Amino acid sequence: MNRNIRQHKVSQTAWVMRVAIIGVWGAMTALGQGTNSQLPAERTLREAAGKRLLVGCAVATVDLQDAKLATLIAEQFGCLTPEYELMPEHLVDADGKFTFARGDAVVAFAEKHRMPVFGHMLVWHFVTRKWLFEGRDGKPLPCEKALENLKSYIVAVTGHYKGKIKAWDVVNEALSDKEGEYLRETPALRAIGGDYIEKAFEFARAADPDAELYYNDYNIEQPAKLAKTRRLIRDLKAKGVRIDAVGIQGHWLLDWPPAEMIGTGIEALAAEGVKVMITELDVDPLPRDTSGADMAVTEKGANPYPDGLPSILQERLARRYGEIVAAVLKHPSVTMLGFWGTHDGRSWLNDFPVKGRTNHPLLFDRQCRPKPALDSVIKALESGR
Repeated sequence: MNRNIRQHKVSQTAWVMRVAIIGVWGAMTALGQGTNSQLPAERTLREAAGKRLLVGCAVATVDLQDAKLATLIAEQFGCLTPEYELMPEHLVDADGKFTFARGDAVVAFAEKHRMPVFGHMLVWHFVTRKWLFEGRDGKPLPCEKALENLKSYIVAVTGHYKGKIKAWDVVNEALSDKEGEYLRETPALRAIGGDYIEKAFEFARAADPDAELYYNDYNIEQPAKLAKTRRLIRDLKAKGVRIDAVGIQGHWLLDWPPAEMIGTGIEALAAEGVKVMITELDVDPLPRDTSGADMAVTEKGANPYPDGLPSILQERLARRYGEIVAAVLKHPSVTMLGFWGTHDGRSWLNDFPVKGRTNHPLLFDRQCRPKPALDSVIKALESGR
């Protein structure tokens, strides 16, 4: 496990004591599934946000096939991010054949409900087809061929959705978590060099000049990767490359990072002359060793709350969401707040960093019922307008 992404180590002893306390509490109170906020139907996230910023969520086609969930999405949120549908692995096969049907379905739903779409993503090492940057032998392609592949892929995707995507996550998670290393070692970096980021932005801009272009990553509000992100923005701008915004993913924990650190990071990024978005917000209430979202990291751990989050943790989750949103809204540079998923049952955190455990990180439970966290977020949005 990468020691450099251990931004916050949960004390296992403290956690055991906390679980013991919660176990006693649970004998006296109902589980969090029964402590949902009783919110008036007219109070929605999109209405609470008003014109201050867009509030959205990640949506997959499977979500839209559920009528109840589709209605909730249309009522609560003001913008959408296709969760997987626009990732390279889901758009193009090993032979270079494109299939846009699932992405088109999400975009059509968004258009029907007048919801701007944020495209996620054009370049990410974790879901990139090998033929883009590697030969059949697994070795990096010559730079010219890799650039040709990169350009043709970006032009095909952005061209297909031209005029339908408000903003593109052009490059995702390119910065290294390792101390002293600037860029993450990826197939694109090995084939093209560090210029692949610059070229990806140039190709995207040429294909869809009206779409906003942004860089997206986790932990970039924290000092080590914040410095690298500022360097990346400056490097691109020095080369005349347009970068409109930076996306802070926002995969955070109950007690990390501090709200003050989040605010400081936003301010520092905005000072570089870009907009800031919180693109993938969720709060993990379960014990884990690391923060962030490095998909190469796996952990072993307990499944402490398979039947629901205890009331005491529901309230902690609600307070945490409230303080995060309040901290974010202090900064006019933040133009979008996106939640990574619709309800707890659809969260990627059910399989990360511990596989197959029951997690409870979002604003709605598995039955699409509002949790106390929703009320906290709505109140913070209304106060921050």
